[in-house]
Amino acid sequence: MTLIGPLPTVAAALDVGTDLLREAGIDSARVDAEWLLADALRVSRSALVVETRRALEPADAARYVSALRRRTGREPLQHIVGTQAFRDLSLRVRADALVPRPETELLAGWALELLPPHVRTPLVIDVGTGSGCIACAIASERPDVEVIALEVSPAAAALARENVVALRLSRVTVLVSDLFAGLPPMRADVIVCNPPYLPTEIIATLAPEVSRHDPRLALDGGPDGLDVVRRVLADAPGRLAAGGALVLETAGGEQARAIVALMQAAGFERVETRRDLAGVERFVMGRLGHDMADRAGPELGQGAPTANTTGAR
Repeated sequence: MTLIGPLPTVAAALDVGTDLLREAGIDSARVDAEWLLADALRVSRSALVVETRRALEPADAARYVSALRRRTGREPLQHIVGTQAFRDLSLRVRADALVPRPETELLAGWALELLPPHVRTPLVIDVGTGSGCIACAIASERPDVEVIALEVSPAAAALARENVVALRLSRVTVLVSDLFAGLPPMRADVIVCNPPYLPTEIIATLAPEVSRHDPRLALDGGPDGLDVVRRVLADAPGRLAAGGALVLETAGGEQARAIVALMQAAGFERVETRRDLAGVERFVMGRLGHDMADRAGPELGQGAPTANTTGAR
């Protein structure tokens, strides 16, 4: 792959990159070329607008060409540049966890709305935290909240911890745990979960960025996409305070309605749904009634385990 001339300009490099990415079947070719070139030059994307005649030094051109090769192979843009914006944060990302999606920003927002007012230290449990995007967003926007972030993949948990440390969010604790299995006794005000919810058979049909590069563990929800959701619904009552809320992301549409029925059958009250950015009914929330909390077991102590007791922060 050769760029135009020995010292190509920003404008020429963008044109070449756009053409190459478009030929690779990438719809957002121009935007992706801009992000890749800005990253290679270590400038903001907006800076390219005023530097169109700037010549790329050989090292810059080499970084750009390498990035283009990766992107034409359908590696996600975010894996190449290493970051992704999520609400007001910039998060580190890599192939160990899902790239945070814009829709999931709405899930985090709903979890924030469900938190009690600033009268004590609320507790949130983020199940399947991945990159830590939801946990970090909640802790950033509500500094009084304690967040326990649970993740079955040690590699994804390590990435989440990196984000917690980089963002200086001391109230977030990351635990390696298969759903709630590794969590000490406690009850939360809110449990938020973006589970694997795709039916197994459709994963191979998705865009290469997803089917080849997202972790299968974070995508595959079993034959009907509900294997993990059923486990969460079975265990969440024992982890929620009376009146606490469980809020889930789903595949939307029929699956969301199926989860509403499952949540109601499990005894959750005031079950509601919300739509995503495209208008798809995607998010489901239910509250734990006092009777259900009593049946789930005695009230457990609230509050996050410290680093000394878990070794996981």
